[in-house]
Amino acid sequence: MSGAVDLSALKEKAEAQRAQARQPAAAAQQPSAGSAPTGSNVIDVTDATFETEVLARSTRQLVLVDLWAEWCGPCKQLSPVLEKLANASGGAWVLAKIDVDANPQIAQAFGVQSIPTVVALAAGQPVAAFNGARPEAEIVDWIDQILAQVGGALAGAPAPQAEQEIADDPRMIAAEDKMNAGDFDGALADYRAIAEAEPDNVEAASLVRNLDFMLRAQAHDPAIVENAAATDVDAQLAAADVLLLGQDPEGAFARIIDVVKATSGDDRTRARTRLLELFELFDPAEPFVVAARRKLAAALF
Repeated sequence: MSGAVDLSALKEKAEAQRAQARQPAAAAQQPSAGSAPTGSNVIDVTDATFETEVLARSTRQLVLVDLWAEWCGPCKQLSPVLEKLANASGGAWVLAKIDVDANPQIAQAFGVQSIPTVVALAAGQPVAAFNGARPEAEIVDWIDQILAQVGGALAGAPAPQAEQEIADDPRMIAAEDKMNAGDFDGALADYRAIAEAEPDNVEAASLVRNLDFMLRAQAHDPAIVENAAATDVDAQLAAADVLLLGQDPEGAFARIIDVVKATSGDDRTRARTRLLELFELFDPAEPFVVAARRKLAAALF
C-alpha cells in the first residue's frame, strides 16, 4: 500500500448505483452471484456493496479485505487460509473478498501495488495491512494483535432498535422464562431453533453456545480433572470442560492444547475444533484467549 487511503469515491459510487436502481430495496437484499450467504464470515464484495459490507460493517466488527485476482498464484495459496480462519473466528471478524480485476476502483482507493494484499479495517479506517502469502501461524498472530487493539471497541453489538426487537421477541422471552425456571434443556432447544432460523441473531447464538457448554460440562464428574489419562482424548476434553466451568479458562485451554500437541489426524482435529468452540464463549480480545490462540497456532506448526 502507498499514500493515503481514500474510500470516499467508492461510497459515492455505491450511493449513485443504489439511486439508479429501479427496485433499491430488492437489490439490497439480493446477493451478488457467487456471494457467501447472509451471516457468513466470508463475503464477496463489489464496488456497489463496498460501503455496506465493508465500511459500515467495520464500525461493528473487524473486517479483513482480501484483494485478489484469478490469475494470481499467491492469492490461491492465501485466500483458502484466510477463509478457514474467518470461518473459525466465531464472528470475531469477517473476510471481505474483492476481485481487483472486476473492481479496480477499490484497489486504487487502497493504493494497492501488488496482490495479494490484505487490509484490516476498523471503524471505517484501515488499521493494518500486509502483502503476499504468509504462513497461517503468522496470520493468526497478526489478527490477534489487531483484535487485542480494537476488538473491545467492535463487539458487534446490534443497534438499539435491533436490541429492542430482540427484547420484545416472544420466542426469546419464552426461552428466557424456561431458563429462569431451571428448564435448561427446554431453553436450549428454543434458543437453538431461533438461531437456526435467524443466523444473524447474535444473542440467540451466544446463548446456545453457553447453554450447550454448561449442560455438557455439568454432566462430567469433577474428578475427571485428576483422573483423566493423558492419552484419553475424550477424558482430557471433559477435564477441560470442568476446568472452564470452574472459572479456569487458562487451565482448560492448556489441557486441550496439550492434546493437540500429542495427537494427529481425527483426534487432533477434534481437539482443535473443541478449543475453537470454547474460544467463542469469550470476548476474542481477552488476553487469555489471545495467548491461547497463539499457543494453538504454534502447536499446529
